[in-house]
Amino acid sequence: MDKEHSRRGGHFCFLFACIMIAPILMCGCSHFYASPEFKEANDFSSQGNYKASLSRYEQIIARYPTEGDRVLFEMGFIYAFPRNQQKDYQKALECFQKLIKDYPGSGYRHDSEVMISLIDDAIRKDKRITTQQGRIEVFEQEVKSKDNEIIAQQKQIEELESKALTISADKVLIEKKERRLTLISSKEKVLKTYKIALGGNPLGPKEKQGDKKTPEGTYVIDSRNKNSPYHLSLHISYPNEKDKKRAEELGVVPGGDIMIHGIKNGLGWVDRFHTQFDWTEGCIAVTDEEIEEIDRLVPDGTVVEIRP
Repeated sequence: MDKEHSRRGGHFCFLFACIMIAPILMCGCSHFYASPEFKEANDFSSQGNYKASLSRYEQIIARYPTEGDRVLFEMGFIYAFPRNQQKDYQKALECFQKLIKDYPGSGYRHDSEVMISLIDDAIRKDKRITTQQGRIEVFEQEVKSKDNEIIAQQKQIEELESKALTISADKVLIEKKERRLTLISSKEKVLKTYKIALGGNPLGPKEKQGDKKTPEGTYVIDSRNKNSPYHLSLHISYPNEKDKKRAEELGVVPGGDIMIHGIKNGLGWVDRFHTQFDWTEGCIAVTDEEIEEIDRLVPDGTVVEIRP
C-alpha cells in the first residue's frame, strides 16, 4: 500500500508541478515573491514546514486583504500537496472554492478550477486504488520473486556507471531542438545524456543581451561557479568572435553569462519537472544532481557545441 501511495502521489505531484512550476521558473533569474512575507511563507513550504507556511499565509491575508486570492491559492496548494503528511483535501477544496467565489476576476481562478478537478480526481482514484489493493499485492509478490535477478542487474549497472564516471568528457554536445545535452569521449563514445531546459525564447541563436535565447555555435567551458544561485554552474565562452561580429552588425550588445547550471536555489524539489518548460535567461539547465555529475566529468577547456 505504501508503494502504491507513493506512485499515486508521484503522479499527482507531477500534475501539481505543471501548474506551479510555470510561474516560478518563467520569472527567470528574478525573485518570484515581491514581498518578504510571501518569500518567508514560500521558504517554509520549500523546507517542508507546511504548518508554519500556512500560519504565515493566514497572517498575510489578514494584513493584505487585496492579496487574498493569491494567498488562498497558495494555501489550497499546500493543503493538497502530496508530500504534505497532514494534507487535507477538504480544506484545499474550501480554499479554491472561496477564491472562485470571492475573487471571480482573479488570475488564479482558472488554475483553481483545475486544482479542484485534480483533487476530485485524486479522491476518486484513492477509492479505486483501495478496491484494487488485492491485485496489487499479488503483483508485488510476483515482483519479489525476481528480486535476485533485479539486484544482480542493478549491481551491473552501478559498476558500469562507476566506470563511466572515471572518464572525462572531451566534448559537450547540446541539441536545442531535442532538448538534450550529451557528454562525448575522445573516441566519440556517448558517456551520458541529459534532458535540458533552455532560454524562454529558444528558437534561433542568441543575438543580443536580454533576448532569452540560447546561443548556437562552438565554445568552451572556461570557468565554473561552486557558489552559483543555481546550485552549481559551468560558464560557456559566449560570445565568440562570430557572435560579436553579428551583434556589431546589428548594433546591439551580445550579452554573456551563459551557463550550464542546476535549479534555482531553494527550488531543488522541482527536480526533473523543470524540463516541462523553457525557463532560463538563455542558459542550459539540468537538475542539481545532474549538474554535479557534469561538473565531475567536464573539465575547463572542454569544447561545447550547441546545435539548433
